[in-house]
Formats: sequence, C-alpha cells, structure tokens
Amino acid sequence: MASNEQASPTNYVAYIPAKGGGRSRIGHLDLDASTITPLAYPSGAPLSTLYEVVEAQGVSFLPSGDPIPLSSMQLLPPVSGRDVLAVGKNYSEHAKEFNASGYDSSDKVDIPSHPVIFTKRATSIIASGEEIYPHPEFTQTLDYEGEIGVIVGKAGYRIQQKDAWSHVWGYTIINDVTARERQRDHKQFYIGKSADTFCPMGPIAVPATKFQGPLRVQTYVNGEKRQDGTTDDLIFSIPVLVETLSAGQTLQPGDVIATGTPAGVGFGLNPPTFLKPGDVVEISVTGLGKLTNKVGSPQGKNYAIDRIANTTSIPTYNLDVTYGGVGLTTLNNKKLFVKEVGSGSSPIVFIHGLGGTNEFYTPLIRVLDLGSSHKLYLADLEGHGLSPTSALSVINIASYAADVLALINHYGLQSPTIVAHSMGCYIAEYIATHNPSVVGKLILIGPPPPALADAGRAGSHARAATVRKGGMIAVADTIAGAATSAKTQSSNPLGVSLVRLSLLGLDPEGYAKGCTALATAPVVDPSKIKAPTLIITGSDDKVSPPEMARKLGASIAGGRTEVLPDVGHWHIYEDVAGVAEHFKSFL
Repeated sequence: MASNEQASPTNYVAYIPAKGGGRSRIGHLDLDASTITPLAYPSGAPLSTLYEVVEAQGVSFLPSGDPIPLSSMQLLPPVSGRDVLAVGKNYSEHAKEFNASGYDSSDKVDIPSHPVIFTKRATSIIASGEEIYPHPEFTQTLDYEGEIGVIVGKAGYRIQQKDAWSHVWGYTIINDVTARERQRDHKQFYIGKSADTFCPMGPIAVPATKFQGPLRVQTYVNGEKRQDGTTDDLIFSIPVLVETLSAGQTLQPGDVIATGTPAGVGFGLNPPTFLKPGDVVEISVTGLGKLTNKVGSPQGKNYAIDRIANTTSIPTYNLDVTYGGVGLTTLNNKKLFVKEVGSGSSPIVFIHGLGGTNEFYTPLIRVLDLGSSHKLYLADLEGHGLSPTSALSVINIASYAADVLALINHYGLQSPTIVAHSMGCYIAEYIATHNPSVVGKLILIGPPPPALADAGRAGSHARAATVRKGGMIAVADTIAGAATSAKTQSSNPLGVSLVRLSLLGLDPEGYAKGCTALATAPVVDPSKIKAPTLIITGSDDKVSPPEMARKLGASIAGGRTEVLPDVGHWHIYEDVAGVAEHFKSFL
C-alpha cells in the first residue's frame, strides 16, 4: 500500500502562518521537502480547519500560494477541540501483555469480548513537535502507544458494518500517552489517558481514498523500534468500531477514533521501561509521515494551560474584517485601526461620527492636500470601520475620548488640531473640557446640542435595538434619507450612496454600541472649551441646526460658526468644497 502524495495536495496539515493574525489555516505538507503549500476552496477562499475539508468531501482544493518552509510556521494538530474516541486492547499481543502487566483493571482476559472504549480529553491534544509534559506529581509510569487515528467523514447513527467505510474520511497518527498507574487505579482508562499533552496527533491527515491495503504503524523511542503492527492485526476492525461507537450515539464529521496500539509498550518490556524527560517518541504510519514528540522536563511547558487561558467564548465583533487583527494598533489596552499619513509637522487628529469611519475625511484631505502641510492621524472608533469591540467592552463618550487621548500620547502629539464630526464632536468636546492643554484647535462639523434631548436619547437606544435585531440594512435607508438635504438627494446621488455605504459597511454591534454611547452622552459645558473653535454645519442639518450651532459657537471664547447652504448632516459627502473653504481659512 502506498499514498499518492504527488497526484493531488491531500497531505492536509493545520498551521498558523507567521503573519496570519493567529488564525489557523490548512495546507498541503510535502513530507520530503518539509514545506507547506496553502490550500483554498475552488472559489479562492482559504481553508481554516480540517473540519471544513471533511465536510466538503468531493471538493478538489487548490494551492493558493508558494510552498513555505514548515519551520517558519506553527504546526497544529490536524483536528482539535473535541475529545478523541479511543479503543483499548485491540491488538491481540498487546491485549495479552496488558493483561499480564498488572496495570489492567478491566475484564482480566487476554482477548476482550467487546471493544474497550474510552475517551481522551480534547485538552490532551498537541501537535507533532510539541513536548509531552511528564506530570511528575501525577505519574511515574509515563508510557507511549502508537496508534492509527480514523477520522469520521459522514455523520451516522446505528451504522452497520457493511456501510461503515462510507462514513470514514481518512487517517492520522496518534500517540495515546498513558499514566499506567492512573489507568490501573481508577479502573476505567479516562484519567490515565487524558492528562494535558497526552494526545500528540499528526502531523497530517490524509483521505482514506489515497490508500490501498492495510496501514502499518511503527513506534520508535530514542531511535529503537518498539512497536510494529498493521490494521490487519486489529481484534475489532474499523467497521466493527464504527458500528459499536454509533450504536447509541451519532458520530460527527471530524470525530477521531484511536484504533488501539500494537504490542511493545513500555510496561511490556523486560524490565518495564517508562518514558522519562528527554526521550523522543516517533510514530510512523504508511503514507502519514512521522509523529515526533519529545518528553519535556518537569519545568517545561504544559501547552493546555496557555491555550485554555487564550480561549474565550466571549465574542469580539468586527474582528474578521482585519483577518483577526492584522494591521491594528494597541491603544488603551484594545486593538484599534489607526492611520498616520502626511509629511507635514503640524498634527491633526480626526474623529469620525456615529455611522462613519476614518474614510469620511478622505475627500477633504485630498481636496486640501492636507498631507503635504500636516501630519494626519485618523482612527476608527471602537466597533466602527476596522476597529473591533469585545462584548465585554462598555462604550461611552468617555471611553472613546480615552482612546483618542491614548492615540495622542502614543504618537507624542503636542497640541494637535482635533477635527470631529457628529457624535465625534461630543468626544472632542469631552477632551477639550477635561484635558484642555491637549487641544490646539477644534473643528466641529455638525456638532449635536450640548445637552441631547430626551427624545434623542430614547431614539438612539431604539436604534441600537433595531440594528441588533435587523442589522444595518434596517436603518441605513432611513438615515441616508433623513440626514442628507433635499438638494443632495436630488442632485448628488453619489453623496447619498456614500452615506448609505458607510452605514452598511459597519458591524451592527459596533454601531449599536455607538448608539448607546450617544444616548448616554454627558452634557457639554462649552464655556470650558479654551481652544479656538470652528463650527461647521448645514442649513438642512437636523442634528446640528444652524441656530443651535451659532449659539454653541457664541458660547465658546474664540468660537466661530459657518453654515453651508443646502447641506444636511453628512457635510463632507454633500459639499466637500464648502467644508474645505472654511477649514482652510481657519487653519
């Protein structure tokens, strides 16, 4: 029997790319060259887990990049996240050596009458190349078991032996590491088999269609061959195991069945020889490469601890858009998208509004060529644009302001001009009133009233609930219609489309949190703003009516208000030239 490695890229390997945002990918491992070729669906979409490969049976996945050295990647086990279904005493000679060892507390016979079934906890799974933690306070009888792992391909309940092979997707290699005294003392195998790092798996998984005839498993410890057996030696065949396991439970695609180990484990030697720190266990299976793991030192790494600590069930919204956080900057202990552009020396910090992103300012920056005269800092507020937000994160105007201040401190900016739009004006005003020395100048575009009316607060809460139920499509058209002027809607369809696209491109939860921040915005005391301030609004701006804007400007020492005719609340999209004219004269 042989595998056909060159015919198609089916040596499936799970790995984390060096620059991939910590996300797993599936590739083809060339066992001879030790290189990984990334794989993708025929559509070009990348593969992330072997579960996808198994579910998409019949799909021919395609190379999606040049081969990359395995040494530059973090290798993962082919399958993880589920307990492994395992079989004990399934090779006759091993069953005999186990029964005679004194560690067998099961049925005390050489050949079991029924398959001996147990599970290995998912937290015990590690990749080829990772160290087995010896657990010195847990066991003094650390042992190896080289095994062939069967990967289920199709769900099934009460599968008959004659149909079993249609439910098998493929194979991988497993080392069923065992604490023998725990296996003995607890009568059932689970405790002795499930310690952290006790299930090395991999390095690859290969479809069963790539094999003919029996599979051979061999185990070497420090280069000495200890085990050698084939699937022809199994007491209970793979179809019997599939039938047994599915008799009362549904097998799922991606489930792994460890089929048992041949004779030659440590307790079967004379004298019994158990694993110790520094020992290297290598398990090979025809066509599946070699699973290699070293026994680590007692002071070494227990991978499960870190992996569990870094695993969370709490969602982070809007993270996929940056491929898991690629290109984000850490500010205020959170990941945010920040863009630094321009060659000038005078800094300007831009704060967009609710429903916007940093791109709102791009037309203005281009029209005025601000990058040649200033250093520009644009960020997406938490949950907006490219910035993610955790479900645990409570967002309000103060938290947004803290993020902007963190940006200013991160880049060491001295008295920057702060430009803000809509809800962003509350953030800028918060900074200007609480940290007046930070702000050089203020430009407020469409600022809401210093004290948001109760109806406005209630409406923002209601809008948050609406998008959480129906997504951004539930509000985008209403906002685009109500927040732009009649002239814009009749003569500037591109401007209306930009507003709509800005809204539809947002993560609903990030936007909903922004609505809540607006609904709870603190009252602004404009008399505390000491920086020279320009206010720009539109004659048709319902959020920032001209009369209110003029009153706000008059209450700020050095304040100035400009009104753009026939413009609603999305000023730059509606009249970039008008905004640019006042912006330039103020700067």
